[in-house]
Amino acid sequence: MTTKGHVYVIDDDEGMRDSLNFLLDCSGFIVTLFDNAQCFLEALPDLAFGCVVSDIRMPGLDGIELLKRMKARHSAFPIVIMTGHGDVPLAVGAIKLGAVDFLEKPFEDDRLITLIESAVREGEPAAKKEAIAQDIAARVASLSSREHQVMEGLVAGLSNKLIAREYDISPRTIEVYRANVMTKMQANSLSELLRLAMRTGMLKD
Repeated sequence: MTTKGHVYVIDDDEGMRDSLNFLLDCSGFIVTLFDNAQCFLEALPDLAFGCVVSDIRMPGLDGIELLKRMKARHSAFPIVIMTGHGDVPLAVGAIKLGAVDFLEKPFEDDRLITLIESAVREGEPAAKKEAIAQDIAARVASLSSREHQVMEGLVAGLSNKLIAREYDISPRTIEVYRANVMTKMQANSLSELLRLAMRTGMLKD
């Protein structure tokens, strides 16, 4: 059975969590519940892309602070904020911080489902792009300082001989470092390495 994606519900009200769990599960989503925003943020690095549905008023980290921290992390997860009556000024602030929308309680089930489906559909491309960027950054981080220097030389268009002269190393040694760079960066050709360097900002287009 195919699912519509992941939804992460954050609410300190157990009854509300259970209600949303039932609704979203029956609607085809994979639901994970959190009773506070801090626990969600701690789990975030290991979570699959999905839509966050969070209450705005919670003890500890509230919905506004959650949005600020998600924004600081450049998270691609779309966030729908749930508000109580009279929280519209807070909801406006939430939109400015990146929330895709807000819902005043009580809200219609269909409206929430439609919002989440739209948020997941629109957010997936950005999430995939971010995941690729993080993967490439991890490859760069795996390079030793000397390998990084060799990669910079290759990206700058220098030959093995010129890179060797730059760092007073034999060309044969540079060949070894170059092979290491290609392996660690998972590049099958120099042109592919250049494209990866462009994605990291090492090479400006």
